[in-house]
Amino acid sequence: MSSSARTVSEFTNTNLEPLLTAEQIQARIAELGAEIARDYAGRDPLLIGVLKGAVVFISDLMRATDLRLGVEFIAISSYGSSTRTSGEVQIVKDLDVAIEGRDILVVEDILDTGLTLSYLLANLHARGARSVKLAALLDKHERRVREVHIDYLGFRIPDAFVVGYGLDFAERYRNLPYIAILRDPES
Repeated sequence: MSSSARTVSEFTNTNLEPLLTAEQIQARIAELGAEIARDYAGRDPLLIGVLKGAVVFISDLMRATDLRLGVEFIAISSYGSSTRTSGEVQIVKDLDVAIEGRDILVVEDILDTGLTLSYLLANLHARGARSVKLAALLDKHERRVREVHIDYLGFRIPDAFVVGYGLDFAERYRNLPYIAILRDPES
């Protein structure tokens, strides 16, 4: 059985409380892809995936977007192996291409405090991008410290630590085909 055909029950773990099913995620991504294709019609946007968490999301989103587009990756960190952001932003892997004059769509797994993404979006604007927009799969708005506008939002979620569909805790759980609340990170 392929991993995309696995059900929540096959990945059952008493430490995980399912929040969003694989089907809910895929349906919303199809809607986002259609919105992006409509909004960027006639242009060639560059999708910038924020590693590592957004890898699964950007893979599905670009396949759901009927456009000629480019894909790049950047790694930026403010967590380390903790469940809470340190607030200190560090670019771990920079872009391999210049973005001056390009339409940029940053693709991120989750927006919580806004500190990391506000830094990244300002950084991309400063590099001379024509436009910079944000697609975020998840929004944990209750934790917002700095407001960041989300142009394409998947789901608003409660203030809980979530894993799956690319999101991890200490490099675990990224392979889950759904998103779950991690009850006890130490288990």
